Amino acid sequence: MRPLTEEETKTLFLKLSEYIGKSIERMINRSDERHCFRLIKDRVYYISESLMKASTTINRDDLLHVGTCIGKFSKSGKFLLHITALDYLSQYAKYKVWVKPSAEMSFLYGNHIAKSGLARMTESTPQYAGVVVYSMSDIPLGFGVAAQKTEHVSNLDPTGNVVLHQADIGEYLRGLENDMF
Repeated sequence: MRPLTEEETKTLFLKLSEYIGKSIERMINRSDERHCFRLIKDRVYYISESLMKASTTINRDDLLHVGTCIGKFSKSGKFLLHITALDYLSQYAKYKVWVKPSAEMSFLYGNHIAKSGLARMTESTPQYAGVVVYSMSDIPLGFGVAAQKTEHVSNLDPTGNVVLHQADIGEYLRGLENDMF
C-alpha cells in the first residue's frame, strides 16, 4: 500500500471530477474523519486515515484490500471506475438521471438508456458528462456518460441513447466480480 504519485492523483481526480465536480474536497475532508486514496497493486482504495494507520502494521505482501475499491489503473495509465465507487459517487453526484421501472432491468443487464426509458434528468447536463443513474425510488443503480445535452433530449426519437452505460449494480450478479476485486 502506497500513496498515489502526483500523476496518478491527477488522473484519479480528473475522472472523479467528471461525476462529482468540486466535491472531491468534501469527499476527502469529511466531517467525521479525513479520508485518503491509497494504491494496492493497480487498485485505488478510499480509506479513513485511522484505518490506514492501523493497516500499516500488516505486512505489505499479506495485505489484499483495505477500504473501498474506487477503481483501477489500466496498463496504459487510464483510470477506470468500479461499481464499488457508486456509494460515494451517488452522495456527491453533480448530474443525475432517473429511469422508468420498465428500463431498470435493461440498464442492469448492461444496456444503454434510451429516451423511452428516461424518467427525469438533471437540468443543464452537458454532453459526455458523468451521470449517476437512479431508479424512481432514488436507489442508485449505476453510472454512465450523458450521450446528449438535456436540451437535445426532448428532440430525440424514443430509441435514441440518452445515457451510455459504464457500470451498474447488476455486475455483482453477472459474475464480473473477478474484474472488480
